[in-house]
Amino acid sequence: MVVLSQSAFEQFCLIKSCKPTSGLFSGIPVIDLRDPEAKTLIVKACEEFGFFKLVNHGVPLEFMLELESLAANFFELPQSEKDKAGPLDPYGYGNKRIGPNGDVGWIEYILLNANTKVTSQKSLSIFRENPEIFRSAVENYLLEAKRMSFEVLELMADGLGIAPMNVLSRMLKDEKSDSCFRLNYYPSCPDHLQALGGRNLIGFGEHTDPQIISVLTSNNTTGLQICLRDGTWVAVPPDQTAFYINVGDTLQVMTNGRFRSVKHRVVTDEKESRLSMIYFGGPSLDAKIAPIPSLVPEGEESLYREYTWVEYKQSVYKSRLGDNRLTQFERTTGH
Repeated sequence: MVVLSQSAFEQFCLIKSCKPTSGLFSGIPVIDLRDPEAKTLIVKACEEFGFFKLVNHGVPLEFMLELESLAANFFELPQSEKDKAGPLDPYGYGNKRIGPNGDVGWIEYILLNANTKVTSQKSLSIFRENPEIFRSAVENYLLEAKRMSFEVLELMADGLGIAPMNVLSRMLKDEKSDSCFRLNYYPSCPDHLQALGGRNLIGFGEHTDPQIISVLTSNNTTGLQICLRDGTWVAVPPDQTAFYINVGDTLQVMTNGRFRSVKHRVVTDEKESRLSMIYFGGPSLDAKIAPIPSLVPEGEESLYREYTWVEYKQSVYKSRLGDNRLTQFERTTGH
């Protein structure tokens, strides 16, 4: 539980809040990874929602539950103990502050390099009493989550008719891939905070993910919401055994806008804490990002100019969560 001083509470009350959605949305595409039609269904889901639920994914449930349990134990520690794993450098423990430009939320989190071969000492210090157990749990989980992610990206490429099929997955497989892994914890929200105008407090404000793909699983607590094409916000039904796949900004560019990165947010729950685990698959810092030529209609110009991933990352650091960061990379008509 996050404990706030009176001054911190007054500052926290400035966080945007939102009206609760009515019920859970039943229209989220559910895709069986072993379905012979999976590649076609994945493309359709990415075009219509930029988001889908993946089942029969092959990641052992015990790996998912073990890491979730270890993370939950950490977040239940006294605040003074958790603070020893911060501040972010850029990895480690963070609390309430999201990014460098003033965004805050009802959240605590652990950010790790997804390349477990270069796990920082600060990352290991998060679990001072049993760092090797934590390392093993992270490695087991990420190995399987990455394998599944590569398969999903190759099905996407095949469904789009892109050759070779590994044009997307090889960017994540690159040993210099700038991918990260995040454990988010949203404590149950006290009644006196939820009472702010009869609204739900924001745990993580609306945004799109910068990377190619985001692969999320969580405990069975609600809170995740996505924005549909018509601007309606809907609540995603939780499922501890499944994964949820997000199209990121980079994939939107590489598909020349055929796939759209999904805007999403997390709202707090009055009674239950939410814990989510997200693998963000990104390219190497020097990777050149541009629409794949075969996805640009003949005789037309691509919607986006070429840029490097590090150039895009720098723009992210200068922005707020809700900003449209792709605008500056769009081609201007007539140029």
